[in-house]
Amino acid sequence: MILSGTRLGLLPSGNSTRGARLVCGGRVSAAIAVRTRESDERGSSGLSRNRFRTQRLKRMLGFLAVALLVGGCASMGGLGFRDSNRNRARPIPLRVVRADAPADYDVLVAELAQIDGDLELAREAYQRAAEKDPESAVIHERLSRVAWQLGSLDAAVGEAELAFALDPDSLRIRLFLGRLYRLRRDSEGLDRVLRDSDGQPLDADSAYVLYQVAFERGDLEQAENLARELATTEPGQLRGVLALASVYEQRAEFDSAEDIVRRGLDSFPDHFLLYMRLAQIERSRENRGGEIAVYREVLASHPGHYGILQRLGQAQVDGSDLDAAITTFAEIVTRYPEDLNSLRRLASLEYMAGRLESATSRLEIALKRHPHEFEIAYALGQIYKASGNTEAAIEVFGRIGVQNPNFFDARIQIAAILESEQRYDEALAEIDRLREVRPERQLDFHASALQILGGDFEAGIARLEDLLDGTEDDSEVYYQIGIAHGTHGDNEVALRYMQQVLEAEPNNANALNYIGYAWAEQGENLSEAEELIRRALEISPDDGYITDSLGWVYYKMAKILFEESRKEEALRLLGRAQSQLMQAAELTGGDSVVSEHLGDVLWLRDELRGALERYEEAVGLGIRESEQPMLLEKLEQLRSDLGMKPATGEAP
Repeated sequence: MILSGTRLGLLPSGNSTRGARLVCGGRVSAAIAVRTRESDERGSSGLSRNRFRTQRLKRMLGFLAVALLVGGCASMGGLGFRDSNRNRARPIPLRVVRADAPADYDVLVAELAQIDGDLELAREAYQRAAEKDPESAVIHERLSRVAWQLGSLDAAVGEAELAFALDPDSLRIRLFLGRLYRLRRDSEGLDRVLRDSDGQPLDADSAYVLYQVAFERGDLEQAENLARELATTEPGQLRGVLALASVYEQRAEFDSAEDIVRRGLDSFPDHFLLYMRLAQIERSRENRGGEIAVYREVLASHPGHYGILQRLGQAQVDGSDLDAAITTFAEIVTRYPEDLNSLRRLASLEYMAGRLESATSRLEIALKRHPHEFEIAYALGQIYKASGNTEAAIEVFGRIGVQNPNFFDARIQIAAILESEQRYDEALAEIDRLREVRPERQLDFHASALQILGGDFEAGIARLEDLLDGTEDDSEVYYQIGIAHGTHGDNEVALRYMQQVLEAEPNNANALNYIGYAWAEQGENLSEAEELIRRALEISPDDGYITDSLGWVYYKMAKILFEESRKEEALRLLGRAQSQLMQAAELTGGDSVVSEHLGDVLWLRDELRGALERYEEAVGLGIRESEQPMLLEKLEQLRSDLGMKPATGEAP
């Protein structure tokens, strides 16, 4: 029945997508995008691609016209309509199943569902279409692609095989099925669909897929043959050149790889992809200078190219050539003054190179121009802090608002500055404010430590005890309580809490190390201490501080052997101690306590000059008073033993 006042018309779509708009009651009721892929084909029917598209489009639009005339506009669920009361678009799921409709209707439903991102609905619609037209290779191919998108590889292969059986001459179907077999690492299936009866690739695309598979499985001989075939059959394309270069690079035949790419540049002058491939080859053979030379070669013909300058600067940083990197990033900042990321990078490099004044000046000027660029504020605050201008650091960190991603870290930096200046109450206030913004257990621990440092030990412990809730997280709280008691000098209490940690968590490396190191410091239970620390190292083998603990245990054992006049055994243990402590120094990147321990070992071995160097190194790294109360005294004693004048102005 034709509804009164209803008319059906076709209007241009107004965009580049082939399609039509259905107009109902004078209003656009939907935009139907009939997607016709360039490679659609119906080989088995004998129809040309264009003829197939035209007939299919006519059938779909004809059917839709009938559907609208019979069911009215509302029958087209899922095409969307505008609610005049709300004046906004509201989607209607297109789930109308029409058993009497041709397969093209279900294909259209599936395509619209794909546009909407509803792949399950699309699969259901394609399945209905396949039941109505089981001989359609195109429908089975579409089903395969949707199944692949949904993560069902087996279903995708099954449908693609059906499509292949229906239309074995379709290169598109063969290629897609080949890619599925590549995902399954099915070489036999891959060869079956991508090679002809003589075993040759069907076309260049097939050869490239076969090359990728051969390369991935390490069959470089076959990969090379396929790459050469690609380069020969596709002289106007790059992938054969790049594939062949990859084979040589994989074999570490870097000169040959470079030669292949250079010959490619003869055919494709100034092609950026080839230059980037050359740079990659130089990186692969760890030739930083060669990589930099490639970038300079590109810049000679493309001066000021942003991407190449960035790569050049990074290569110079990786090669530890800070001066050259600074020059490169300075050029970037000059050419691209709005690139604030590069400006921050330049300031960071200048700071690393000791050019504090220049780094600070750059960031101050940038922040003045861009007062709401809080990444610049954060970078400037870090430089102020590192250079000792703590009040300026606090001020600039304080500018960063709570909505900015850097806010949390900025306030942590402020708290750290206040703590370093022993302004514990102010630091605690900062941490408590952060706890309100982002409650975290680590902040609770930090707040407790600040209370203890501020002289209120009981309040700090009480804060920790309030966190105990009978869950598995209690072991972490016990550890923190133990640390607090140890710092306060209550070693026996600290060890009891660490034992509680181990009862709940036997493989807690930190608790194992704490107990072992505490025993070593006291010179007792050294065999048991060694066992605990070795267990901790099995759990955390790259922990420099645990490694230091093991070296310290050996030192303590050696001291006892010396006292018992067992010199040879003592020296063997000192050798082991020194080895462990050297490893600890490397793992920690330099630590004052580790350096002091090394000095103690060398002094016990009567290597006084070496011991002096280690003590001086420890002082330079910054003394931790609670852990190194005797360092300066030992240093002066050693100077006296060596007949040296007492040092003046030693940094505490």
